[in-house]
Amino acid sequence: MRPGRQLAVLGFIFVVLYLLVFFSGGASGGWKDRLEPRLGLDLIGGTRLTLEATNTVDGKPPTSENLEEARQIIESRVNAYGVAEAEVVTEGNRNIVISLPGQNRDLTDVGSAAELRFRKVLKATDGSGAAAAPPPSPSASAAPSGSAKPSGSASPKPSGSASPKPSASAKVTASPSAGGQGGMAPAPSASATPTPSAPASAAPSPSASAAPVPQSIEQQRKAVEQKVGAAAWAAASGLQAPADPAQAAAFKPFGTLSPQEIAVLPVEMQFNVPTITCAQLDKRPAGSINDPKQKAVACESGAKYLLDVAKVEGTDVKNASAQLDQTSSWVVSLNFTGDGQEKWTALTRESFNNEGQACDQTALGQDGKCRVAVVLDNEIVSSPEIQGVLTGDSQITGSFDNKSANALASQLRYGALPVTFEPQESQNVTATLGDSHLRAGLLAAGIGMLLVIIYSFFYYRLLGSVIFLSLVLSALLVFGALVVLGRSIGFTLTLAGIAGMIVSLGVAADSFVIYFERLKDEIREGRSPRSAVPRAWIRARRTIISANAITLMSAVVLYIVSVGAVKGFAFALGLATVLDLVVVFLFRHPIMTMFARTRAFLSPRVSGLGRALPARSAEPGTARNPRVKEA
Repeated sequence: MRPGRQLAVLGFIFVVLYLLVFFSGGASGGWKDRLEPRLGLDLIGGTRLTLEATNTVDGKPPTSENLEEARQIIESRVNAYGVAEAEVVTEGNRNIVISLPGQNRDLTDVGSAAELRFRKVLKATDGSGAAAAPPPSPSASAAPSGSAKPSGSASPKPSGSASPKPSASAKVTASPSAGGQGGMAPAPSASATPTPSAPASAAPSPSASAAPVPQSIEQQRKAVEQKVGAAAWAAASGLQAPADPAQAAAFKPFGTLSPQEIAVLPVEMQFNVPTITCAQLDKRPAGSINDPKQKAVACESGAKYLLDVAKVEGTDVKNASAQLDQTSSWVVSLNFTGDGQEKWTALTRESFNNEGQACDQTALGQDGKCRVAVVLDNEIVSSPEIQGVLTGDSQITGSFDNKSANALASQLRYGALPVTFEPQESQNVTATLGDSHLRAGLLAAGIGMLLVIIYSFFYYRLLGSVIFLSLVLSALLVFGALVVLGRSIGFTLTLAGIAGMIVSLGVAADSFVIYFERLKDEIREGRSPRSAVPRAWIRARRTIISANAITLMSAVVLYIVSVGAVKGFAFALGLATVLDLVVVFLFRHPIMTMFARTRAFLSPRVSGLGRALPARSAEPGTARNPRVKEA
């Protein structure tokens, strides 16, 4: 055996690991900052958000099954950021509480419904309440044959007090088919330049409603009718098309309605009444247009659109992922299911040919084709003009960065929430209690380690230095791995994780005892220390591997079935156990082989084998026991 090779491999692992610690992509700041692992909610504090479920359409609170399903989806979205020790729990019969390490974390998008709909734009009218002319159609330019790559820029949408939320435009990458009607030639590739996205308004506060919310849609509409007056209500009910803004005085009461009251009005009334503006429509509660079988009204760039029923839904999307496109911009790529792809192709064919003349002149694009609005919850992400029958997947593009693109992709990937939530309370949590617990835990761990080292040197002497060096190397490996994993997969160290690592040290100490006592047994059986070391290693190795394998399997099972802090304990325990095995094979055995070749190892007073070596010299004629005791 050549122990130098194994020690060289261990040294190489250390060099690579700490190069990643100091110079990996997430490393920043001074040397001290680069050595800081990512700490959890109980150590550095974090952000806690309470989401309250709104009543269902019939006015009843959500069922416990729907609330649990929503909790699981929200937890999946949060965990998509990595192993971050997030806690997502239900509270009462309508609240979900999310706790995430790190101060001032934006968690509002985690609780959004994420209901994706593709709706054809049927009509368009002014949404400012002032202009009479319909909004201009978005420009379009032909793309090279074989692919449809609409370009469009979008500015961030402010969302109340929350951080700006990037808007996006639909970018379709697909080959056109010859599926046009009337024996038309194969359609050219489609491209579209969608209109800039309209500013999004702040989410409504609980006090925004002017009156208590009734228990049914009919009661809510009756209350709105009483508020605006019978004359204005009758005039609005009789509208078959957008009213002339010159007659806006007759509909003035509608301009005083709250977003909650606007949401209960019939779709045609929301679109046709000129005093109902985009400023009101954008502030409607979440889930106001969630019925895919109903037409809807939404705004984009100050224009009101009457949208058709949803022909393609989020459930038709097989997968969503954040990617970098050819221009190094972040996009969200959508892969449709088999049925979803057929629906998408049919929708583009219907829009390209304007079947049944469903889209009127106000809704057509510059080239006279229908537009398809990509609607996420209550907002229009983009509305590109369809210039061909498309048979491929889609991309949602816009002013995304890595974080926002992954957040949207995780929302779409894990599905829409079965319950609509309103953010109620967001607060920063301090780590005063956890900090004191951490100091007490580290003090206890330090005292315990000191006692182990003192006992090791007292009982094993030279062999105690092997224990000491092995524990130091294991600690350095674990620490470096924590820093790197915190940057790469978001692993967060908590008090539970520290407990898992301390438990793993106990398993490591047991492996020392197994090896050294096995070594003493071999010497007592008549072997020289130099020949006893490899034989003791072979027999002790099986026991060491078995013990660590059982610990590792327990950690894996615990990680799979547990949540929250227990999952962090299992991850830390498994990580420390694996790294301890690395030290066992690449340091402990090679260093023992090197010690066996020294004079000090043959000295009873220095080696720590004092009880074994004299026994061998005192009875030189004693026959060797043919049955060697197993470790």
